Amino acid sequence: MCLGIPGQIITIVDERLQTAKVDVSGVKRTVSIALLAEEGVTPGEWVLIHVGFAMSKIDESEAQETMKLLQGMGQAYTDELEMLHQSQIE
Repeated sequence: MCLGIPGQIITIVDERLQTAKVDVSGVKRTVSIALLAEEGVTPGEWVLIHVGFAMSKIDESEAQETMKLLQGMGQAYTDELEMLHQSQIE
């Protein structure tokens, strides 16, 4: 199953490479923000992340609600977090 997990942008790591550091359920990772380059992202904003890529922007209430739903999915949520841990974009 493929899930998008909410993450909050902490900082833009490299504007040229279009990467940002995000916090996803306490896991801090560098992800690609290239798919959102046209609309841009800034620290503090929330995005949906899948396998190391920020796919879309969401608001904080949607992020919190999505996290509740994902945590209730058990293994699918755990698997998605594991894929995030394994992705490495630097």
